[in-house]
Amino acid sequence: MNDVNDVTEKNRTIINQKNDPYATLEQSVYAALETYSNVHRGSGHYSAATTYLYEQSRKIVMEYMGLNEDKCVVIFCTPARASALIKMITPESYLIIKSCDIGLSLGINAVAVRKSALPKGVPFQTGGGTTKLVSKKWVMWADTPDRFEAGTPAIINIIAFAKALQLVQMHGTDIFFNKAGKQLTALEILHRDELERYSGVELLKELNMTMIGRNTEVPTVEGNRPFINFDNSASTSSFKPVWNTVRQTWRQPVGVQQEIISEVRSICAGMLGAPEESYDILFTSNTTEAINIASEALHRKNEEAIRPVILNTLVEHSSNELPWRMLPGHTLIRMPTDLNGFMDMNELEGILNAYNQTGEHGNQRIEIVAVSGASNVLGVCNDLKEISRIVHKYGARLLVDAAQLVAHRQITMEISGIDILVFSAHKVYAPFGCGVLISRKGQLRFSTDEYELIRSSGEDNAAGIAAMGKSLLLLQRVGMDVIKQEEQLLTAKALRGLSEIKGMTIYGVQNQESPAFTDKLGVIAFALKGRRPDFIAREIAWRGGIGLRTGCHCAHILIKRILNISSFLEQVQRLIQILFPKFRFLGVMRISLGAGNSEEDIDRLMKVLCDIAGAPTAAADGAPHSVTNKKKYTQATIRFELNRFAEGRRDLVFS
Repeated sequence: MNDVNDVTEKNRTIINQKNDPYATLEQSVYAALETYSNVHRGSGHYSAATTYLYEQSRKIVMEYMGLNEDKCVVIFCTPARASALIKMITPESYLIIKSCDIGLSLGINAVAVRKSALPKGVPFQTGGGTTKLVSKKWVMWADTPDRFEAGTPAIINIIAFAKALQLVQMHGTDIFFNKAGKQLTALEILHRDELERYSGVELLKELNMTMIGRNTEVPTVEGNRPFINFDNSASTSSFKPVWNTVRQTWRQPVGVQQEIISEVRSICAGMLGAPEESYDILFTSNTTEAINIASEALHRKNEEAIRPVILNTLVEHSSNELPWRMLPGHTLIRMPTDLNGFMDMNELEGILNAYNQTGEHGNQRIEIVAVSGASNVLGVCNDLKEISRIVHKYGARLLVDAAQLVAHRQITMEISGIDILVFSAHKVYAPFGCGVLISRKGQLRFSTDEYELIRSSGEDNAAGIAAMGKSLLLLQRVGMDVIKQEEQLLTAKALRGLSEIKGMTIYGVQNQESPAFTDKLGVIAFALKGRRPDFIAREIAWRGGIGLRTGCHCAHILIKRILNISSFLEQVQRLIQILFPKFRFLGVMRISLGAGNSEEDIDRLMKVLCDIAGAPTAAADGAPHSVTNKKKYTQATIRFELNRFAEGRRDLVFS
């Protein structure tokens, strides 16, 4: 009898999937959002689950194509990136599947390539995730496929694409072309939600209650506990109103989706102080792709008599360093900062004066000053308005990597004099594969065909664009001043707690009474004397159900500087990386605060860190360590439990 019931229920599920495949897709994607984090680089349950789902998606695509994963690899691209990749390989060496071909606005092209046919050398786009190890003079590139997936990929969209392919295999290739459901307007989708009556602090509290994954429990040594995300600088979870915007956009016809894209362009212009009559706004997949596009476009403007120079700083993320370093015919110079990450404005003016006015460097001229709006390691925000004044005084242009800034501080491009600004939606509570490139009109020099490819590539992800627009509107209704105040209170509390732990080293601004503290985000890098950061991170996950980040944070040059890595030791690291390709250097730990974090979250983290600092960690050789006499565990045990949790999420998403 049970067997008959099981079969009946299974048949009913299949019928429902065919009648409304969007509902089935939404259920799976929501399950992925419940444990969303960045891939490969974080620690804790959510990172393990998301990484597992992401790599499982690659396998599903491979199986859909009927290919052998020993001989081929799937690389996830935007349409523009896919176009660049396939130009570098022969037609018979690849297959491609596009999300638009199955009726979904995900902006995903899955390119399956024979491993032997992949291009060697410098990848066609560089940035975060494309390297193993970086110094000022050399780069060791990551293995495939990471080397060809620059920046944070459209993780949730890729998981959705894999799930959609499963449904297509069951029910046919046309199931997502039927946009069943109520047709809405762009204004209804973007400007209406269940929280309309709230604003300010009250809205922020209500939004936090809607954060997806907020109450998802994870296994710890003390039983199941709600997970705490302290890795917001890597990626942010989403709010339910943002998710509802995605769901509604998926179901709309192309005409409505185009209206949504146009409206989001206006939202970006208003939120970021970039009037549409003065600025062009292009949508990309992430910050990394946006900077690569900008660097390529600016490269074309050079005068032959001038040797162009790019100026950035020692605190830059790889995404705002590697694309400039690899730019043909250009020289990259790096300006030092103080130990807190702040630029010296007098030094900036001196460098620009020497290159662009007094001619101390011959025909070399600084054309672009490319700086981060906020450091992803030290969390400090430099004075963009003053930087802009100096940069323009000497005839250069200012590009700001605002990936860490948009969700935390008010930006006014025109008033601040920013020529080009880039950021990613996945750091602004909209992790659906959208990035933004805003530039003064006339800055980007592309042919009509090239510009159209870039524009259409970004707009292929209409739902991701809608999600970002909705999130920006919500942040605007909360007020960036409110967000700053709330985050500064939590940052001060976290700094106080860390400073009281024996053996703790904190990097960057620490004094909450210092004027510099007002220019610091909730990003804190730290280390515990004599303890491996990756081991501590896994213990934090297992003891407290907390996820944070360890390693070099795609800012290798800065990490080596704050850890006092000598040039000799740097060469030793390079040799170790060659001999042991899977090895990753330890770097530092980092917590990064965002919406959804609370004082109680910080209290839990400090308790766990105090426990760890007061007793030996689980040994690398697997020697057991007792925790409050309840359980014994090793690093291997923790890894096993995290993997088991990830496998459980796979069953929820892909079963």
